[in-house]
Amino acid sequence: MTTRGRGTKKLGAAGFQEKRRGQRMNSRVPVRLEWDGKDGNRHATQAHTRIVNPYGCLVVLAEDLAVDQIIQLTNLATQQTNPATLVWKGNQQPEGWEYGIELVNPQMDFWGLEL
Repeated sequence: MTTRGRGTKKLGAAGFQEKRRGQRMNSRVPVRLEWDGKDGNRHATQAHTRIVNPYGCLVVLAEDLAVDQIIQLTNLATQQTNPATLVWKGNQQPEGWEYGIELVNPQMDFWGLEL
């Protein structure tokens, strides 16, 4: 499995230490992502989260984006928008790439869920 991201700390031979700051929840939340492309144009797409936590989410997108890409993430259920960064890129799935997204200014009610 090939993944790209900001890295993890190795915890002995047994595995890796997790760097999560909050409880994760499987949740399908409709979101809109907007970013400035290398071509200078503004791009946008809609998706659904697979996992959320107070500080970000996991989504799958057809677009091939780079780690550290700055985006605007809008929760279409609550209409809240937050700047965010793509911090992890996982394996390509049939429906697209897995991305870990970190909210820049997380609001604890951004997802409209109790986390």
